[in-house]
Amino acid sequence: MSIETGAITAVIGSNGAGKTTLLRSLSGLLKPRQGSIRIGDAELAGAKPLDFVNAGIAHVPEGRRLFAGMTVEDNLLMGAFARAAARTDLQRDLDRVYAAFPKLAERRRQDAVSMSGGEQQMCAIGRGLMSRPRVMMIDELSLGLAPVAVDFLVEALKTISADGVGIAVVEQDVAVALDLAKHVVVMDRGRVSKAGSSQEISQDHAIRAAYLGAD
Repeated sequence: MSIETGAITAVIGSNGAGKTTLLRSLSGLLKPRQGSIRIGDAELAGAKPLDFVNAGIAHVPEGRRLFAGMTVEDNLLMGAFARAAARTDLQRDLDRVYAAFPKLAERRRQDAVSMSGGEQQMCAIGRGLMSRPRVMMIDELSLGLAPVAVDFLVEALKTISADGVGIAVVEQDVAVALDLAKHVVVMDRGRVSKAGSSQEISQDHAIRAAYLGAD
């Protein structure tokens, strides 16, 4: 599979299909037994996770995994840990995150894990943005979130991708995935079983029957 600059790719499939394993491999958190992982001209398969970060890959894990006891802003700043950034650069990046997620600006001094699930997901995505990624991997965007929060996140990610960030999203709600993404990859038993545009996948009768409850 490929993730285009400025486009969103959704990864769908049943539980245990290998979606999270795929994203963790593409983020350097798991070492693949074979195959190639490239960003630009750089080959990353087998490299250390920090090498993936330095190459421009950010990972937003399932469950968000924010740092308890730390403020929203401190959690965001952790996303820039690998960069030797000047304070002015960090502030510029914070401003970018706060522009994308105004609720985080309101809660910047609040303990991050005391926020709602939707706000925590905003913080996790914002933390990823602080690394100035070329590609962002998001595992289970909408899981457990209220529909209004999901709608906001979908529109925010479309804006972020339009700014030039390639995004891959594992999404259990196929309707959300089809609305969000330009491309869709279907996983089955650890392999890509089908891939195409969101329109092509939405018109596939087998996909509609399996994931959308349509005849």
